[in-house]
Amino acid sequence: MDEKTIRPVAVAHTDFKEKFGVPRQSGRAKSIKGRIVLSPEYDEQSVKGLDGFSHIWLVFGFSGSKYTGAMTVRPPRLGGNKRVGVFASRSPNRPNGLGISCVKLDGIETNGGAVTLLVSGIDLIDGTPVYDIKPYHPYADKIEDAIGGYIENTKDYKLRVAFIGGIEKELPENVLTAVTECISDDPRPSYIDDPERIYGMSYGGYEIKFRVKDKTAEIVAVKKEPRR
Repeated sequence: MDEKTIRPVAVAHTDFKEKFGVPRQSGRAKSIKGRIVLSPEYDEQSVKGLDGFSHIWLVFGFSGSKYTGAMTVRPPRLGGNKRVGVFASRSPNRPNGLGISCVKLDGIETNGGAVTLLVSGIDLIDGTPVYDIKPYHPYADKIEDAIGGYIENTKDYKLRVAFIGGIEKELPENVLTAVTECISDDPRPSYIDDPERIYGMSYGGYEIKFRVKDKTAEIVAVKKEPRR
């Protein structure tokens, strides 16, 4: 079998500095903004015509994960105990460490030949390598009668988000919206259900502390992080 070496064509930049809290799929938190900065060898000619598309596919690398060789994984929405085949999941624990995300293309910036794609609904941590970029084709990529297998029963799962003591006022509006969307998607490991456990999420220069009781995420603390 032929083997191919691939290298990044771009790097994703977002306000996520760590994996915890990142949406489980792209588009789940539509307010999350990101920038896809193309490598210097790809100038504005490489994206000619792309501005006519509303969404794009990103083929990226799970830079924070290493393949263990496991043939099965435990999808979080199945409670963290039931196993399915690695190729029946989108787990980062996979042979080539590649993922796909469909994001909204908000604009294209060119500055002295450098190209940056402005996107939203992104689910990648800062510094994620992007190996390919493709336009989303509405007539071909959307299959009306597709069946979602084991995810059908959990696709609409959400937490209610409540800020304790008015601490939402400590967050800028864009961070508040993004954090609310991300936490409502329940970033906790599914096999842990301790109503007193405090979780910490980092986003946009803030550390957010929360706990979950009766399907409500209570935001109990907000702290400005030191500049990195």
